[in-house]
Order: sequence, then structure tokens, then C-alpha cells
Amino acid sequence: MPETILSTQNLTMRFGGLTAVSDLNISIGKNEIVGLIGPNGAGKTTAFNVITGMYQPSSGKVLYRDQDITGSKPHVITQKGIARTFQNIRLFHGLDVLENVLVGCNLSIASGFFSATLHLPGYRKRAADAEAYAMSLLEKVGLADAAHKEATSLPYGQQRRLEIVRALATRPTVLLLDEPAAGMNPQESLDLMNFIHRLRDEFDLTIFLIEHHMQVVMGVCDHLYVLDYGVTIAHGDPATIQRDPKVIEAYLGVDDAGNK
Repeated sequence: MPETILSTQNLTMRFGGLTAVSDLNISIGKNEIVGLIGPNGAGKTTAFNVITGMYQPSSGKVLYRDQDITGSKPHVITQKGIARTFQNIRLFHGLDVLENVLVGCNLSIASGFFSATLHLPGYRKRAADAEAYAMSLLEKVGLADAAHKEATSLPYGQQRRLEIVRALATRPTVLLLDEPAAGMNPQESLDLMNFIHRLRDEFDLTIFLIEHHMQVVMGVCDHLYVLDYGVTIAHGDPATIQRDPKVIEAYLGVDDAGNK
């Protein structure tokens, strides 16, 4: 069995009288690609927001390499090695492609106020190293030629890829992708599947993703968890999930007898 990198224990998130996520228990092994799926409103992005520290859970735990990180601030979680993208692309307007990636590198070039303000040698060295690393990432994903183009001028699929590269710039061990195939055409979705496998292999990553595009989910994931109204209704390998009656009912609104 692979080492468990990320897990949750009875993770619950309530908003007033609404329980968005209830007793979520997941376990993700090193270098696995795991999917979190379910109908709209199932609680998937809420789960991501709790795991990455954007929400404080009502109860339960988030564990990273068996260390309790429940309720830690987002920047602390990023520093530990967990990076994420968002459902809606969040590139920085007015910055070029390289500058967007450098934002993700800021953890590695953090310096004291005077060092940064005066551009002392130590700061200049870290900044130069960060820029070289950012360019190497862009080269690996085929975006180096666009390094000095405004980020928001890129085609949609490349903007999605750039957001992933910016997350990679934090040097994570776990990458959370929130609907990476959203808005992509069939060819872009196919390219994304290959890209996700490359990320896992080339960067030694563990990947946890939310996705509605079933071809992508079934094509890249080793294991799936299915949420419906915040409750886990199934988990298993893609083939098992495709045949699960509860999953079929949640997506299609039919019961075991095929009734609407």
C-alpha cells in the first residue's frame, strides 16, 4: 500500500442549518490520482475549501502525512506542500504569463523588508533562481513562448494550464484541481488527461481533483469518492463507481428499478 499523503476523518462543514459536507473520510496514497465527484451542489468545492484552510470545519480532521493541519491558514497549508487551483480561473490581470507563475514562487524568495527593498545580493539571487525555475516550468508545459504575453490573452485551455503551473511553482507534493476540464472542448479535455498523468509522473505528485467531465475522471483517476448532498455515497475504482446504483441514481435521478 502506498504511503497515505492526505486524509480526512469525519470532516464536516455546516453553514447555519445546512450541512454542506458530512463525515467525509478520504485517504489518498502517494502518487495516486483521486477524484471527488457528484452532482452540482454535492459539497465538492466546500470539501476542497476546508482541506486547504479557506473554511474552518465544524468538526473532523484534515491530516497531511499524518500531521493534523485542521484549520491551518491557507498560506501555511501551501508551505507544507498542498497547492490548489480554483473552479473559476484566477489569473492576475495585467500580469504576463511569467509574472503569474512568479507569484506562485513567492514562498521561495521571501525575504526581509530591507533585503527586498534594497535588492541586496541574497534577495537578487533568490529572485533570479525563482525566475529560472518559473521559466523551466513554462518550458515543460509548452508555454515558454508565451512567457511575456498577458496571461488573460491566452486561449482558454492554456489559461487553465497556466493556473496549474502557478500552483506547481509552490513546489507542492499534493495538487488539488477544481474542475480543470471546465469549459474545454473534446480535444482540450483529451490533452488535459495526458497532462495530468505527466504532472503526476514528472513532478512526483499526488493529485486530488474535482471534475464533472466523466471521460476525464474515468481516464485519469485511480480511485473515486462520490458525494451527494454532502454525504459520501460510494467510493472505489472507476469501473466500480460506473456500475454503482446509488451513483447512477444521484446523477440520473432513477432508482434501482429504473423509475424516475
